[in-house]
Formats: sequence, structure tokens, C-alpha cells
Amino acid sequence: VSWGSEMCIRDRIGLIQASSQKEKNKTLEHYLNAAINSDDQLINLGIYPDSKIQLSYVQISLAIALLINSKSLNFIVTGCSSGQGIMLACNTFPNVQCGYIPTPQDAFLFSHINNGNVVSFPLGLNWGWSGEINFSETMKSLFKQPGGTGYPPSQASRKMENTTEVKELNQLNKKPMLSILPSIDPELLIPILKYKPVYDFIIKNGTNHELVDLIQKLKHDYFN
Repeated sequence: VSWGSEMCIRDRIGLIQASSQKEKNKTLEHYLNAAINSDDQLINLGIYPDSKIQLSYVQISLAIALLINSKSLNFIVTGCSSGQGIMLACNTFPNVQCGYIPTPQDAFLFSHINNGNVVSFPLGLNWGWSGEINFSETMKSLFKQPGGTGYPPSQASRKMENTTEVKELNQLNKKPMLSILPSIDPELLIPILKYKPVYDFIIKNGTNHELVDLIQKLKHDYFN
């Protein structure tokens, strides 16, 4: 994940939403596949409609932080009932910049100005009848190319400079994931380690090997 002025690369896009909205998972997958670029790959990590596991929005945000910081995924679409909880929780973690995108306008501006790596959509609030249409159009705006170019064009350079400053402050003010992971409450972490779609994907695809090794060690320590 790039934290400079370069465009955030989105070739491997994850989908994971809170358990409370699991019945929408396949709908989200369908419209995301229709919105992403042909060269992108969508990884649906649940929570699936038939899944028995219950993960809070805080636990989902932790899973997202592990996926991003292990460099297993470049970009993640998520959501909870309001969209706000997961957005706030995600932004407590290092190297995560999550935007709240309830409308196509928000999605376009986040993509073109803020250029972060996680987005949260309200999956309960204001969904209503035909809610999937707003989700579909919002995802299309999110993945409209090219992203990270600033907006409006007359102020693009200033906007891109501000985005870089925000990302630099994010790094400066947060401890590394390697440092905080051993201190996280086991009640939050253990369910994530037990959730195979996320854990197995990180072990197979993570390129931050130091973090991947720590995740494996913690699982071994907790279950042995």
C-alpha cells in the first residue's frame, strides 16, 4: 500500500462486512464485481449468509487492519449497520485510512482526493427498498478511473499534497501493528484467528512476513 502521493493500487480488493449484515454479502459481491476494473480481483471474505460466527464491527476492523498491514490486500470494502462504527474503528489502526461513503459523490471524492485504502458503506441505515441501486452506483463512482488525481482539477495539486500530509501524520501518530498486536485483548483477537477465511488468506498471501509470523505465533500460543 502506497502512503506517498502515488495512487493507491487496487488490484486485489477485499470484501468483508459485519455479521449483523451478513444477509447482504452476496448482493454486495455481485455489485462490486460489476463495478471494479477488469484487471482487479475481488476477494469475498464474508461474513457469509450461512456463517455461524458472530464478529462485531470492532473485530471486523481488526481483521481489516491485519489484512492491510500484512499486505494481503490492497483495498477493502466494508460496512456495518450505520457504516460509521467500522469506519471509526478502522481508523484507529496504523496504515489504514478508511472513508465513509454513503453516496456516489462521497465515493468519488474519497477516491480522487483522499485516496485511502478502506471504505465503509451503511448497510442498514437508509438501505430500504432499492438500496442495492445506491450501493451499485456508489461502487461505480468509487472505482472510476483514474483515482488519486485530486479534485477539482483547478486545485488538484493542493488536494494531493494535503492527502500526503494526512497519511504521513497517520504513520507518525500510530504504533506499528507489530507493536500493538500482542497487547490486543484476546477476546477481540481470538475470534479473528479462528475465522478461517481471513486467517488462511493472510497466511497464504501476506507479504509482510514479520507480521504474518507473529499472527501464526499468537494463534499457536492461544490454542496450544
